Amino acid sequence: MTADKKPADLRDLDARLQQARDAAKISAGKDSPGSAGRSGLGFAMRLGVEMVSALVIGVAIGYFLDRWLGTKPWLMLLFFLLGSAAGFMGVYRAATGLGQTVGYRQDKRKTQNDEEDGNGHPPSQ
Repeated sequence: MTADKKPADLRDLDARLQQARDAAKISAGKDSPGSAGRSGLGFAMRLGVEMVSALVIGVAIGYFLDRWLGTKPWLMLLFFLLGSAAGFMGVYRAATGLGQTVGYRQDKRKTQNDEEDGNGHPPSQ
């Protein structure tokens, strides 16, 4: 008797799982209310980490070169400036999307087919 009931429960579970998958596919196309804030926070964290890491690496290289060569603050100051320039360049590249792989950001150029059909009319939906 329980053997007959088990497949019905599994069929019910399968139907509910399929409904959940379909709902997830539909909502994946839409932005959830908090997704913009989370992605913005992640992007801001990335920019901060890029800036700080470039500065830390520049200062560390300068510090160790100063200790090795005996030129106390000068190489550290030079590499601090180079690290800050590298940090600003990294932040600029990340913010503008330069240097990303092909297909990472949306192409801003539109072809004639995107703007109008062959007769000069806007595309019909």
